[in-house]
Amino acid sequence: MGMDRAISLTGQPPTWEAIRSELTRLGFEPTIRMIDGLPAFPDEMPGDEWRELRLGFPAGMVTLRRGAGNLSCVVWGNADPALMAAWEALCRAAERACDRTSS
Repeated sequence: MGMDRAISLTGQPPTWEAIRSELTRLGFEPTIRMIDGLPAFPDEMPGDEWRELRLGFPAGMVTLRRGAGNLSCVVWGNADPALMAAWEALCRAAERACDRTSS
């Protein structure tokens, strides 16, 4: 079973670049492993209309989904503390990127 945290959007969704920038500020640099269910090249960037990103962190994989009016960060419920820290960082980065987009 997964753990999911939804982040409400009040305006336009943030770009991946904005979220990645916030993650970098928090000391995390994930690699995009999949874009919308398809494998991604190591240097590939998602287009503006992405719906789901699978992000590889040293501790494992976290999913970022963009839906109608929200972003959702998902990790497996059996994640170890290092992966939970990556998930928390992604949640914080997405929230900060949303705040920047709506201001």
